Amino acid sequence: MTPSTTVRSPLRLYGRSGELAILEALLDLTGRGSALVLTAPPGLGRSALALHAADHHRAGPVLYTAAAPAERLLPYSGLHALLCSARTALPVLPAEVLRSGLASTALLDLLATLGARGRLLVCVDDIHAWDPRSRAALAFAAHRLDAGSGVRVLLTAAERHDGAEVFAGLPALRLAPLDDAAAGQLLEQLTGRHINSAVREELLREGAGNPRLLTALVDGLTQAQLTGRQPLPEPLPGDEELLDACAAPLTRLPAGTRALLLLAAAAEEHEPDGAGADTGLLLRAARLAGIDPGGLTSAEAAGVLRGAGGRTRFTHRPTRGAVLHRAPPDRRRAAHRLLATALDGPHHTLPRLIQLACATDGHDPALADALTLAATAPYPHTDRAAALTRAAALTPDGAPRGERYAAAAEHARLAGEPGRARALLARVRTVPAPGLAHYVRGQLALRDGPAADAAQALLTAAALLGPDDPVRRLDALLAAAEAAWASGDAAACLDALHRVPPDPGDPALERCLTGLRALLEGDADRGRALLYGCLGPPSGPPEGAAAQTRAGVAALALGEVDAACLAGARALAAVRAHGPEVLLPQALERLAHAELRAGRHAMARAHALEGLRAADRLGQRNAAAQLHALLALAASVEGPAAACAAHADAALAGAEPHGLVHAATLAGWAVARAELAVGRSAEAAARLAPLVGHGPRPGHFASRMPAVPCFVEAAVLAGRAVEAHPAVEDFAHWTATTADPHAAAQLARCRALLAPPGEAAVRYEEALAHHDRYGGDFERARTQLLYGHWLRRQRRTREARGPLRDALIGFERCGARLWCARVRGELRAAGEAVAATDGPGPLSPLTPQQQRIARCVAEGATNREVALRLSLSTRTVDHHLRNVFAALGIRSRTELARLLDRDGR
Repeated sequence: MTPSTTVRSPLRLYGRSGELAILEALLDLTGRGSALVLTAPPGLGRSALALHAADHHRAGPVLYTAAAPAERLLPYSGLHALLCSARTALPVLPAEVLRSGLASTALLDLLATLGARGRLLVCVDDIHAWDPRSRAALAFAAHRLDAGSGVRVLLTAAERHDGAEVFAGLPALRLAPLDDAAAGQLLEQLTGRHINSAVREELLREGAGNPRLLTALVDGLTQAQLTGRQPLPEPLPGDEELLDACAAPLTRLPAGTRALLLLAAAAEEHEPDGAGADTGLLLRAARLAGIDPGGLTSAEAAGVLRGAGGRTRFTHRPTRGAVLHRAPPDRRRAAHRLLATALDGPHHTLPRLIQLACATDGHDPALADALTLAATAPYPHTDRAAALTRAAALTPDGAPRGERYAAAAEHARLAGEPGRARALLARVRTVPAPGLAHYVRGQLALRDGPAADAAQALLTAAALLGPDDPVRRLDALLAAAEAAWASGDAAACLDALHRVPPDPGDPALERCLTGLRALLEGDADRGRALLYGCLGPPSGPPEGAAAQTRAGVAALALGEVDAACLAGARALAAVRAHGPEVLLPQALERLAHAELRAGRHAMARAHALEGLRAADRLGQRNAAAQLHALLALAASVEGPAAACAAHADAALAGAEPHGLVHAATLAGWAVARAELAVGRSAEAAARLAPLVGHGPRPGHFASRMPAVPCFVEAAVLAGRAVEAHPAVEDFAHWTATTADPHAAAQLARCRALLAPPGEAAVRYEEALAHHDRYGGDFERARTQLLYGHWLRRQRRTREARGPLRDALIGFERCGARLWCARVRGELRAAGEAVAATDGPGPLSPLTPQQQRIARCVAEGATNREVALRLSLSTRTVDHHLRNVFAALGIRSRTELARLLDRDGR
C-alpha cells in the first residue's frame, strides 16, 4: 500500500478552545493556582497542548522536557534533563544535594529564585515516565509554589499511572475526545479537503475523536481511497504505537480480567458506537469459560471499562481496538465462539450467527445464507446491517455478494448511519446490484445531496427494480417526487407521480396521488375533491407514519392547516413508536411546517429545534437546511432578528449547493418578514419580488402564494404599489381554491393596502371580520397594525390608537416580540405614551406579556383584574406571575412594587 503523500501545514488544536483558555489563564498568572496536571488516554493531544504552552510562553524562561522511558531507571535523571533544557545557563543541583535527599527543598528554592527574575514555566510532558525520585521532588515543589511566586508548572500524564498519588491535590484537567465538528475540521486539514463524504464519515466513526488515530488513518490510505475511487481496506490501518500505548497498562491486570476485556471487545465489535456490550452476555460467557466475573469490577477500578444500565463500555475506544488487535487470531475467534454459545434462545438467533461469522475464517456460503435469512426478521436495523455485512464477507464473489452489501447499506441508512451506508455501497462496485444500490444511493442523496441528483437516481432505481420489487419501486418513485418538489421542479414532480403504477389494493394512496397530479396539472376542482377524501378520520387501529404523512401532504395542499397539524402529530407519534429513526427529522419538519401555516409559532419552533438536533445527529443536511428555514420563519415572528438572520444563513448555506429551492424560498421569506417587522419595507419588497413573481428564477411553486401578503405589504409601504396588483390577482384566484383559514382575511388586507382612501377602511373592516371568524392572533394583529397605520396617515390619529393598542396586545399574546417595537413606534406617532420594554430596566429580562402583567400587579391590581384588563384567563395570569417572580428573583407583590418604585425614582 502506498500511503497518502498529502503535504500538510502544522496542525491546529481543533476543539480545544476551553483547554487553551485554561492554559492562558495559568500562564498569564490570572489563574488561582500555580500548577496544572493534564491527563488523557493516549492520542488525545496532551503533548500537543504542552508544546503549545511552551512555544507561546513569552513572559519569561521555559523549562521543558519530554521524558523518555529510560529515564525511570536512573535516580534524578528527570530533574537533570529538565534543568538541562533551559536555553540559558542555570545553576545545577549539586550531586551531594541529590544524594542527601534534600533535592525536593533545593528544587523548590531554585524555582522560586528563577520565578523572581521573570515568569517561569516548568513544562514536563509524560511525567509518569520520570524516575520516582524526580517525580516526587517536582510534586513537592508544585504543591508548595504559591500563585504569587511567578512560577507555573504544567505537567502531562497518562491516566492512572504509577506514582500518581504524589500529584494528588493539584488541579487536574482531563482531555476528552474531540467532538464530531472538531474531528471533521482536523480531517479537512489532514486531507486538504480532498476526501469523499462517505470516507470522511467512516474515518470519523473509526477515529472516535482521537487526533493521533485520525492522523494515522489518513496517513495509511492512498489518495484514491481517500477520494472514494477505491474501496477502503478492511480493517482500516491504525497507529501501531498508539495501540501499544493503549495496551501497555493492560498487561498489569490479572489474566482473568484480560480475558474478560477480550470478551467485552468482541461483544462490542458490532454494537452501535457507544452502546457497549450486554453485561449479562459477558457474565454468561465468563461462567462458560470458567472466568471469574469479578474481573469486570477490576477492569472498572482500573478505568478501562465502565458499566451502566446493563451495558459495559470501554472508556477509551482505541483501547478496545488494542485489545482486539493485540490478541492472537485463534484467541479472538475463540472469544466469538464463546459469545455465540452464550447467546442461546430463538430471540438471539441473529446475534449468535454474527458471532459465529466473526469466528469464521474465509468463505462459508451456508453461514452466509443463514445470516441473510435471519436478517429478514424484525431485529434492529443496526443488527441487520451487521449481519448482512458479515454475510457478504462470507460469500464468494458473485451477484449475491453485491446484493448483500447493498442490503446492508439499506439497513445502515435506516439505522441513521449514512456514512456506514455509503462505505458499504462502495463495496458493491465490483459485483453490481444495480436496482437496490441505486435505490439506497438515491435515498441517501435525498437527505444529504443535490436534490436533482437524488431524483434521477431514484427514477433509475425504480426502472431497474421493476415489478419484482413493487414496495421499493413505489418508495423510489415517491422519493423522486419528494426530491423534485424540494428542488422546485413541478414538472419533474408530476413526471415521478405519473410513473407510479395504479394499486387497487391501496385506494387511499391512489386517491392521494391522483389528487396531487390533478392539482399540479391545474385541475383544482378535481384535485381538491380527491384530496378531501384523504382527510377522513382513521378507522380501526392507528395508521402508520406513511399514511399519516400522505394525509398531512393532502391537507396542506388543500390549506386545511388544522388537519395538517393533526396528521403531522399522528405521523410523528408513529415514527417515535415504531421507527425507523431516520424518518424523525422529516416527521418533525412536516409537523413544524403545518404549525407555522396554522400560526402556532412557538410549537413549530419547538418541533423544528428537535428536528434540527435529529438531522444533525443523523447526518441529514438537507433536512437541516429545511428546518433552519422553518426556524427562521418562527424567529421572524418571535425574534430576535439576529436569530432569524442566523437560521436563514444556515438554511441558504445548505440549500444553495444542493438545489433546495423550497428551503431557500422559506429562508428568503423569513428574512423579508423580519425586515418588515423592523420597518425596512424597501429591503423586504426587493427580497420578496422574485419569490412571488414569474421571472427566470422564481421562488418555490408551493410557497409563492403564502408569501404574497408580505410582498404586497412591503411593496405598498415602499412605494412600489404598482408591482403588487398582479400578485394580488393571483392571490385572489388561490384564495378561491384553498381552505387556508387566513387567506380570505389576508386578501382583504391586501386589497385594503391598494384601495383608494374612500374604500380602504371598508376593506380593513372586512379583513377583521374574517379574522373574527377564523382566529389567528398574529395575522389579526398585523391587520390591526396596518389599519392603525393607515388611519394615522389619514390624520385620524385618535381613531388609530384603538387598532394599534389591539395590535400590540395581539402580538404580545402570540409572542411576536419582533413586531411589538413597530407597534409601539406607531402608537407613539399617534400621540400615545408607550413604556419602553427593551431598555436595561428591571423588567428587561421579561417578555412583553410578562412586563404588562408585572406593571398591572405593581399598581395594585388583583389577578382577576389583570385578566380582565388584558383579555386573559386568570390561570394564564397566575402562570405568568410565577415566572415573573422567578425571573426577577423576588417572592411577593410587595417586592415587585418596590422594585418598580425604585426604578421610577
